[in-house]
Amino acid sequence: MRRLEDILRRIDRKGYKAYKETEGSYRSAWFELHIDHAQADPFAPPSRVRVTVPASVARLRPEWMESGHRLVALTDFLARQIAAAIRERQRRNRGHTGTGNSGLIFIDEPGQQILPRTAVAVRGGDVEVRLSVGLPAAGRTVLGEEARRLLAEDVPAVVRRGILEFSPDRLEEHLRLADRQAAIRRYMEERGWIAFVANGAVLPRESGASDRPMRGPGVVPFQSPPSLEAEIPVPHGPPVRGMAIPRGVTLIVGGGYHGKTTLLKALERGVYNHVAGDGREYVLTRETACKIRAEDGRSVAGVDISPFISRLPFGKETTAFSTDDASGSTSQAANIMEMLEVGADVLFIDEDTSATNFMIRDARMRKLVAKDREPITPFIDRVRRLYEERGVSTVLVLGGSGDYFDVADTVILMHEYRPYDVTQEAKSIAAELPIDRPPERDEPFGGTAERIPLPGSFGASRSGKDKAEAKGLHTILYGAQIIDLSAVEQLVDPSQTRAIARLLRLLEQSMDGRRTVAELIAAIGERLRREGLDLLSPHPGRHPGDLAMPRPFELAAALNRIRSLRVRTVGGQGG
Repeated sequence: MRRLEDILRRIDRKGYKAYKETEGSYRSAWFELHIDHAQADPFAPPSRVRVTVPASVARLRPEWMESGHRLVALTDFLARQIAAAIRERQRRNRGHTGTGNSGLIFIDEPGQQILPRTAVAVRGGDVEVRLSVGLPAAGRTVLGEEARRLLAEDVPAVVRRGILEFSPDRLEEHLRLADRQAAIRRYMEERGWIAFVANGAVLPRESGASDRPMRGPGVVPFQSPPSLEAEIPVPHGPPVRGMAIPRGVTLIVGGGYHGKTTLLKALERGVYNHVAGDGREYVLTRETACKIRAEDGRSVAGVDISPFISRLPFGKETTAFSTDDASGSTSQAANIMEMLEVGADVLFIDEDTSATNFMIRDARMRKLVAKDREPITPFIDRVRRLYEERGVSTVLVLGGSGDYFDVADTVILMHEYRPYDVTQEAKSIAAELPIDRPPERDEPFGGTAERIPLPGSFGASRSGKDKAEAKGLHTILYGAQIIDLSAVEQLVDPSQTRAIARLLRLLEQSMDGRRTVAELIAAIGERLRREGLDLLSPHPGRHPGDLAMPRPFELAAALNRIRSLRVRTVGGQGG
C-alpha cells in the first residue's frame, strides 16, 4: 500500500490517464487491493477494484458456507452490508469530490431478490469484494491526495465494516430464512405443487415503479382458503402454513381490482427467493415457471407454432414459422413453444396481456368465422392436452370467460384481495350452463421441434470491435442490433441483463451448426454451475463485472429476440 501511495503522490496533478500506472496489486496488513482497471477519463465508467480478505482475517464459520443455498445467501448478505457501509460514507460527506464520478464507491447492491451475483465471492473462507470507484479528478487532472484517501482509507473502511463488523445474529437469521425457503421448495417438489403462498404474505407492491412491499392500514395479508391450505415443516421454527397450488390447470378469477394480477405477479417472482421483510419471503414457485404474454412486433425464427396456429393465408408455413413482425397471437404461440423448448413446465398467463383471439373464440364468432377460415386453435382447446401429454401446468388470470371452467382443475376467486376456492361452484355452473363448443381441435399436442441456430446469423462484432452490453433492465446492445426484453417479465435485476449480454457472446462462440437451442442453453448452464459467473470475466482472475445469475429461460428469450437469428428446424409436428 505504501507503493500505491508513492505512485499517487508522483502522478498528483498530472493528466487523468496517469491513473493507469496504479493498475496492479497492493498488500496491507489485513487485505490485498487489486486495481484491475483504471478508468481513462473521469466521465468514463468507474474503475474496477477488488479487495481480498484472507480466511484468517474474515473468520467466516464453516456452517455459513456448508450448502449451495447458504453460500448464495452469505454472499448476498455481505454485499448488502457493504452497500450499507457505502451509503453511510456518503452521508458523512466522504463521497463525491471533483469531476464526473470522482470519489464515489459502488457495489452491485442486491434488491428484493436473493440472486447469485459477482459482487462478493467466498472461496475457502477467503472473501473477495468487487467494487467500482471513481478515481478523483479536477477537470481531467489527477487529485492524488484524494485518491489516496479513497483507496487507502475509504475503500478498506467500507470493506471492514461490511466483512468484519457485521452482526453474526443478523447473518444467522438471513441463513435460516434461506434454509426454510430451500425446505419449502423441496417439499413442493415432493408433493407435485407448482407454487406455495404463505399465510400472512404481503403481495402488493408500494407502486408500479417499486418492488418494495406496500405498507399501511390498507394492506390485506394473504390467507389461504381452508381447502387449499397446507402445512410445511421447516427448520429453525414452526411449520409454515399457506396455500398450495397443485399441478394442472388453475384459474384465478374475480372482479377487477380485487387482486388477481397481484397474485399472479407474486407467483411470477416466486421463482426467486426474497429477503426478509419483502412480504413474499414464502411465496415460492417452481423455478421452471415462465410468464407468457402477447408481444406484437417481435421477430420469430423457425418456431413450430402448429399446435396453436396452422394454415396461414398464402400457404405460409407454421411448423417452422418465421417473421420480423409477429402478431399478438403468433407471438404468444411462439413465446409458449420457445419456453417449452428449453424446459418450462409451468406457464403463467394473464388475459390482460394476451391476444384475445389466441385465448378463446365464442360460439357466435365460431358460427360467423368457420374453423376452415380460422388458422388459430385457441388456448382453451390446447391447455388440457398440454398438461395431460406434456406435464405442463398453467395458471391463468381470467375475468371475462367462464368457458375455461370446463378445462380447469382448480379455480381461485380473488375478492377484496382474499382468495377463495370456488372450484366446485365453477364446475356446478359449467354443468348447469353447458356451452355447446366442441374443441376446435382435439388432436395430440405433439412434440416440440428442435431448432439449430446457424453460425454467423448474428454476431457481437461492430466496426471491428465486439459490443455486447446491457442498457438497463430491458435492453441489450449486441453488435449492431438492439435486443428488446421489455416483454420478458421475470427479469428482475439489470445485473442479470448484463450477464445475459455476455452469455450471448458465449452462445455465439458455441454455435456449430449441429447443437440445438436447448443443447446450447443447457451446456452454458452446466458451465455456470461449475464455474459460476466469474467465467464471464473478460480477463481471468480479474474483476468479473456487476453480474447476477439469470435463468436459462431469460437467456433463451434474449437469443430468440435477436432479429437476425436464423435456424434450421428438425422434428416436431412438421418433421
